[in-house]
Amino acid sequence: MKILYSREDWKEIVKAMGLVFGDIGTSPIYTLSVIALFIKPTEDNIIGVLSLIIWTLIILVSVEYTWLAMKLDDNGQGGTIILQNILAKKLRKARPAVIVSFLAYMGISLLLGDGVITPAISILSAVEGLTLIPAFNSMPQNHLIAIAVLITVGLFLFQPKGTDRVSAIFGPVMTVWFSALAVSGAVSVAEYPWIFKAVNPYYFIKFFINNGFTGFLILSEVILCATGAEALYADMGHLGKKPLIRAWYIVIFALILSYSGQAVFLLKHPDAKNLLFALIRSESLILYIPFLVLTVLSTIIASQALISGVFSIVYQGITTRIFPRIKVDFTSYKLKSQIYIGPVNWIMMIAVIFIILLFKKSENLAAAYGLAVTGTMSITGIMMVMIYYIRNNKISCFTAMIVLFINFLFLAATLSKLPHGAYWSLIIASVPLSIIIIWREGQKQLFRKLRPVDLDTFLISYKQIYTEGRRIAGTGLFFVGSHRIISPYVAHCIISGNIIYENNVLITVIITEDPLGITASYTSDIGPGLHLFEIRAGYKEEINITSEIAKAGIIPKVIFYGTEDISTNNIFWKIYALIKKLTPSFVQFYRLPVSKLHGIITRVEM
Repeated sequence: MKILYSREDWKEIVKAMGLVFGDIGTSPIYTLSVIALFIKPTEDNIIGVLSLIIWTLIILVSVEYTWLAMKLDDNGQGGTIILQNILAKKLRKARPAVIVSFLAYMGISLLLGDGVITPAISILSAVEGLTLIPAFNSMPQNHLIAIAVLITVGLFLFQPKGTDRVSAIFGPVMTVWFSALAVSGAVSVAEYPWIFKAVNPYYFIKFFINNGFTGFLILSEVILCATGAEALYADMGHLGKKPLIRAWYIVIFALILSYSGQAVFLLKHPDAKNLLFALIRSESLILYIPFLVLTVLSTIIASQALISGVFSIVYQGITTRIFPRIKVDFTSYKLKSQIYIGPVNWIMMIAVIFIILLFKKSENLAAAYGLAVTGTMSITGIMMVMIYYIRNNKISCFTAMIVLFINFLFLAATLSKLPHGAYWSLIIASVPLSIIIIWREGQKQLFRKLRPVDLDTFLISYKQIYTEGRRIAGTGLFFVGSHRIISPYVAHCIISGNIIYENNVLITVIITEDPLGITASYTSDIGPGLHLFEIRAGYKEEINITSEIAKAGIIPKVIFYGTEDISTNNIFWKIYALIKKLTPSFVQFYRLPVSKLHGIITRVEM
């Protein structure tokens, strides 16, 4: 008898459930409950909405991400930055490349915005389940908010310690969670198995016909069932394509059973609130309390996965120079993907608490939720259509266009939420988007103002000084962006300051478009006593420059680096200068030995 999956396969599947599917897996806590507030609980409406949920999971998760997106990888890595890099290699004209970059920046910013709203609604929804316990059914909403805030603070206070030790329980806990969803749904569905006719798309078409424009607006709530879908693609490099797809087959089965069970319960109890909790509570209070504890654990794990995802996105942005440098701590000796970024952690904590205090109830928050999700999915859809079109893959391109059209329908529906608080998604996303644009444009302007010299021009003066013989014993290291372009501080130090060593090594760190891999090369005598050391690293790699230098046998006496003092009256450049002051320098970011460092300041008028 052939075994479908080996023991190792199951380990990877369970791991994927814990690290990737927490967000989409906790959506049943609130999705159908929120939709029920906006529709009449007739049989046609309930089955129509269930049909919408099932087909949303199939089209926007299974088709868009597990089929279309996962075919677009770079050395097994996925995500918005990967799509941008794939397109950057294909596009020759400047304007399309700029548009693609801006789309990628918007996608990244919306994902970061989603990283604030999702923990807020998940934790708040779970805590509100306390009210179905008789002893707590009259608990004031302010007390529930306080509990949600305390859980949030505890979650973010835990981040500096890393999740390496506790991440082993994430998979088993989420496996129990999905089992609970499936079993509770199956028990409810057993009373009305005909609910599965909702798999037929006829019923959601009928729902639209019967409800008209109101039915279209319901899409803005239906999309809640697919929140977290982008994690399948973004985390592909951490866990691999096969475990994610295999885990998704199990997860979608559990989700459909859960939503179907809730739909049956709603048919029988049209006035019910908090459907998932009410369904479990109706079976037994003894079962309900452990389920509530499991719910809180699951939402914490889902929030943890999202926070880790935000750290990964920011780190990719730092290494690809989309974001300014921020100190990154690697919290695991086993997994490079487990990182901690202090400023991002505390800003997120404040933002999540603010959102909880602002909206107060999960149903209020749900009314504002979804815009970031549909925006991200639409941007992913646009970039996929472009890639498949360039590759001349007609079937995939046509399928991606259909998915993109459906994404646009969901996006248009969620725009109706703008007056109800969805603008907060845009406000939150505007912060990282503004930082990205200001940082990128500021770096370009600074490069133009510094007026670096090319290597050939530099060598003319360098050779004259070197041959004079007034050289300092030992080796001096100089960091440059490219060995063909010499930074002004190097020319100032060597040419103007006559600081020249017996051996002068230009070091350049190049972040490649590939996510993984580190290579180093040493080129001697590109000029008399002038050498080149080049480090090429994938954007997901942790680069230990000191270690790479030692491996090459370079023993520096002093390490020079350049820094700029920016003077400007332009508010745009003032913000850029402030960001530059607040972020670690090159030497701080790469943890270079302080005892050998020597900084050269260049004043720049912008």
